[in-house]
Parts: sequence; C-alpha cells; structure tokens
Amino acid sequence: MLTLLSIRDVVLIEKLDLALQPGLTVLTGETGAGKSILLDSLGLALGERSAASLVRSGSSQASVTACFEIGPDHPLHALLNEQGMVPEPGEPVVLRRIVTMDGRSRAYINDQPVGVGLLRRAAALLIEIQGQHEQMGLADPGTHLDLLDAYGTPPKLREAVARHYRVWIETTASLAAARARLEEAAREEDWLRNAVQDLTALAPQEDEEAALAGTRQALQQNERRGEAIAAALAEITPRDRRNQGPAAALRNASRALQRLLPSPSDPPPGEADPASPQARTQAALAALDHAEEALAEAETLLDRLASDSEADPRLLEQTEERLFALRAAARKHGIAVVELPVLLAELQSRLASLEDGNAQLGALEQAVTAARIAYENACASLSTARTASARRLETALTAELRPLRLERARFSIALPKLAPEAWNLRGAEQASFLIAANPGQDPGPLAKVASGGELSRLMLAMKVVLAGRSAVPTLIFDEVDSGVGGATAAAIGDRLAAIAQDVQVLVVTHSPQVAARGDAHLRISKHVARDRTETRAEPLDGRARREEIARMLAGETITEAARAAADSLLGAA
Repeated sequence: MLTLLSIRDVVLIEKLDLALQPGLTVLTGETGAGKSILLDSLGLALGERSAASLVRSGSSQASVTACFEIGPDHPLHALLNEQGMVPEPGEPVVLRRIVTMDGRSRAYINDQPVGVGLLRRAAALLIEIQGQHEQMGLADPGTHLDLLDAYGTPPKLREAVARHYRVWIETTASLAAARARLEEAAREEDWLRNAVQDLTALAPQEDEEAALAGTRQALQQNERRGEAIAAALAEITPRDRRNQGPAAALRNASRALQRLLPSPSDPPPGEADPASPQARTQAALAALDHAEEALAEAETLLDRLASDSEADPRLLEQTEERLFALRAAARKHGIAVVELPVLLAELQSRLASLEDGNAQLGALEQAVTAARIAYENACASLSTARTASARRLETALTAELRPLRLERARFSIALPKLAPEAWNLRGAEQASFLIAANPGQDPGPLAKVASGGELSRLMLAMKVVLAGRSAVPTLIFDEVDSGVGGATAAAIGDRLAAIAQDVQVLVVTHSPQVAARGDAHLRISKHVARDRTETRAEPLDGRARREEIARMLAGETITEAARAAADSLLGAA
C-alpha cells in the first residue's frame, strides 16, 4: 500500500509530506483548493507525462516520492528481479520522479535510475487511479478480458491455453525454419553436393593442421641436419679424384717423413736425443698417425649421423601437400582449418535434410496440426468457462448498479471471436463490456455510451465485485460521487468502505456521505503566505473533521443543524 507521498515544489505545493494508512482515506476541500494538483503530483511518481509547467515558480526542479509496502509474493518482485533490482526483505518500494525547469525528467526506483517506461510498469502493479476522465482502462476494451478473467475464470484453463499456444507457435516456427532450410538447400544443391564431395575426399580431421605443421617442422629440421652432415662428409671424403682429401694428404705426408728415418740396415743409434731431428720426425709421424685415426673416427661418426638423419623427401612433400590442401579448403570456405570437420558435418546434414526433407516436413506439418487442434480445444474449454463467468459478472454488476443510481442501465459482456491470425496466449476471443444506459437502447461500448460519472460508478461497482482478487494494493477514486447525492452518495460511501476492507482506498470527494465513511480524513486547502499561494493537506480528527463535514453539508456558513447532520453521518458510518 501507499505509505508516504512526499511532494516538493509542484505548482502550488512547496513542501508536503502525507503519511497514509490502510483502509479508506478521504480527501476533501473546496473547489480549486489543489486536490487535482495532489493527484497530478502522484501521477508524476507513477510515470505519467511530465511538463515544465509543473515546476513551482522560482524553483529549479520539482520532485515527487511515493513509498509503498508490499508483501513478499507481490508481482512487483518478479519485475524488479528481471531488472536486477532485488529489494531487501521488508524494504519499501520507493518511486521517485524529478522534473527540471526545461521539462526534462529523471525516474528512480529505490534510488536506482530507471526509464519512465519501467517506472510506469512498476506503478501499474502498485496503484490504480479512477477519475472522471481516466477510468484506468475501463473504457478501453483491451482491459476487459483481464477483468473478466480476474472475476472467475479458472487459472488452470488460462494456463493450458497459454501452454498449447506456445507449443503451437514453436512448432509452427520449426516448420517454417525447416521449409526455409529446404528451399535454401534446394537453391544451392549443386554447390552443396560438390562441397560435400570435395571435403569428404579431403577428410579433414580434428586438430590435423597442428599435427601436420609439427611434422613438417620436424622433417624440415631433419633435412637441414642431413644436409649439414653430408657437407661435412664431403669435405673429409671428397668424391673428386683430383682432390684426394685430408686422409690421403695425411698418408702422403707420413710416407714422405718415413724416408727421413734410418733404414733397417743402418747401425742402431745411441742414446736418442729428444731434440734431435730423428726424434722430432718420429713425433711428427706419431701425430700424423693420430690425425689419420681421428679423421677415420670422425668419418665413421658422420656416416652414422648421416644414416640416422637420412630424410625422406617424399614424406615431407606429402606432409606439405596435405597441409596446403587443408589450408586451401579453409580459405575457400572462409573458415579456419580447425573448423573444416564441423563444416563437413553441417554440409552433410544439410544435404541429408535436402534428401529426406519432405519426410521431415510431413512430420512437422502433422505436429503443427496437432498443436493447433490442442490449442483450439483448450480455447473452447476456456471460452465455455468465460461465458459462464461473464453471466455471473453481469448479474453481480447489475445488482451493484441499482443503488448507484444506475438501476435503469443494462450491463452485458460480449465475447467476440478473434480471427485466427489474432489468436494469442489469452485465447481466441476478446471481451467487450457493453452498456445500455436507458431502456430500449441497444448495448454499446462503454466509452461511447457511458458518461464520465457513469464510468466512475461502473468502475466502483466493478471494484466491489472484484474486491480482493487484484494484486494492486491501492485504489484512488477522484470524485466518483460527482453529480449524485443523498442515498446514492451514501451507497457509494458504503461500497468504498467495503472495498477498503481488502485494499487501501483514497477518494477525492465533495460528498459528506462519502467523507463520513473514511477511516482517515485529509483536508486540502489553499493559503497565502509571503505573497505566495500554497496548497496544504491537513489531517482531520474529532472536532475538525466534524466541522469539515458540516461545511460540506451547509456551505460557507456552518449552522448547528449542519453540525448535527455531520454528527449523524459520522455516527452512522
């Protein structure tokens, strides 16, 4: 319910804070005191259109804050959760609107900036305003089906219709998508078959590119290593006969030095001198022998390396051919190589769909037909229940209209069928509230037949009948008693009090009979202070409330008879 309304600098209101209670709160005051400004201010917080003219003269901006308390199961929680705005348990919901001098506005929910559209959606779940010219959609046929369903249409039937509708729509969408895929595949059949044939022949494997690239790199490294070993072997074992190579040179050098050594027939030498030419020749021969042995060992090692590193040029060629073929195919289709297996599977699926598409379409067409029949059957059951609910609502509303001075009016509900293309989650029909204001007249749409006052009383009767069945916790009636008095005004007051047993009700009234039924009473008045006019709201109790009701009865001059009548009304309330 609405617990606090705080207004700053709106037209004639400089500062106003209204603490509101459950039950029925009446707002009274002389004509022009500012009751409409109060409702316009509340409308700002509820997301209605803003205007620079609402900003109080001399102020830079106007602001309105409305605080609501709601239960843990209220539908507003779901809306806020969708927006990531989860209120703390027990935390009030605060709607705020600020309007600047240039007419621009900012909206907030629980101090978080929001769009005006979201503010309006949240407000629609919290409060309804019923006025002479704004009947909260009663004159709009688009709201009638919801009102009828709220009265007594079984929720299970509505849920079944919505469920079957979703299945029908989803199945229809699947059929349309299948047809589109089949048509597209048929248009590109030749290309599709060639692509599948080429990719099937290529047979790309998962992660094959990385494996081939690694193999190619290893083979290239092995080839370079073999080339280096072959070059080394070529240097120490030349194949050109004109170039004997280092081994032959070592042997020739050794034979030349052998000639410097004494022959076996020469007498043995004495003690060898290490510095003698013979000793140095022997050392040189030994070094040549070691060099020849080392060279032979190096040749043996290089032969073994060459054997181990022998490259298979055909394997490298095959690897590169495979890798380049995969990359060429990927470029052709505008994808990465790693995606080729997925593409092949997709193209094969599309080709298979093309080949057996007619069978799939047949199955989907049968599913669509079955889903539509199930939806139509659910709609038929719902329509039967709605028809029964409509007759009960007609009877209940007719009973409520008599004491509201609409006893000659005839209320009826039509349930015209919708065209198949207009079928929706709520069924295959719409509801239309009709009224014949006078005997002999044909019933017509409320907006064309009923006056503003009649619409207000119709909505009041509707709220009495639907009391407790709506999630909206606060109702506001603006001059619902306009143009009536006496017993009719008393009947209106009784019904407002009855509604207030289930929800919070605020009513702007000029009727003392209605004002006397209030659980709380606020008097709206206009004052001049510091050469400026201000609108104020004053809570009334006891004697002050008696005086206000007496004023409403007697006018400007309050008589004792008016006070006695006020006492009578308050005593009867």
